[in-house]
Amino acid sequence: MPPTDRIRDHAGQGAPTVAAQRTRRRLRADRARQLADLLRHQLLARGFPAGTLPHESTLATDYRTSRNTVRQALDLLRAEGLVDRLPGVGTVVVAQKYPHGLDRLMGLAETLREHGHVTNEVRTMAPAPAPAPVAERLRVPPGTDILCVERLRRLNGLPLSLDLTYLPLDIGTALLGADLENTDVFRLLEAVTGQRLGHAEITLEAVSADAHSAAVLEAPRGAAVLMLERLTHLADGRPVDLEFIRFRGDRITMSGLLHRSL
Repeated sequence: MPPTDRIRDHAGQGAPTVAAQRTRRRLRADRARQLADLLRHQLLARGFPAGTLPHESTLATDYRTSRNTVRQALDLLRAEGLVDRLPGVGTVVVAQKYPHGLDRLMGLAETLREHGHVTNEVRTMAPAPAPAPVAERLRVPPGTDILCVERLRRLNGLPLSLDLTYLPLDIGTALLGADLENTDVFRLLEAVTGQRLGHAEITLEAVSADAHSAAVLEAPRGAAVLMLERLTHLADGRPVDLEFIRFRGDRITMSGLLHRSL
């Protein structure tokens, strides 16, 4: 057989092998990601109360997969900062995420009251002309003064969120002397207006932390943060609180109870 034919024949035999190897690697990576999702749920649900995960062989048996897949899944969780491997101990839980519900309209301190004490560092608080998009959402004329408040919110001393809040000035002025460091704005709004809050429109997305947000939240620059945009209305329908909240994605998890209706 001429050399060129032998090369062509060898290449023809090798191509399926390379493709098969790529397929196996992709399938193994898929299984590792799927297993990491299951383990992450257990971690966040306190499914390992002792703080230590079972041995790799036990996990492989429990989830009917290979130890290589288990190792890859644990590597993914380690990269997220949720677990670490300690010599002589095994894989341990090193981080905790706090649950933030999306099915009730509550302030952060109300939401996380079972997990510790929420404090607020008021970074800026001053009237400013309303940008057109903000004025439209709050139903005030463009350029009308509104109150802008930026707060760093901590849970048990750890930075959790950076909140930028826009309030109509007739309501916001009453908050200037209020205890914003230890009280949710929601409670203050109800006290000032004499009304209950009614409903809120929310949008949740992942964004990269800009240099300012990362520095304030003590997070790596460019780290993923959860951005919650929320427009809250009083019971009579008036919009009174437009917020842009950046949560550290490694310290919070969003959850809710949804009902299907057609």
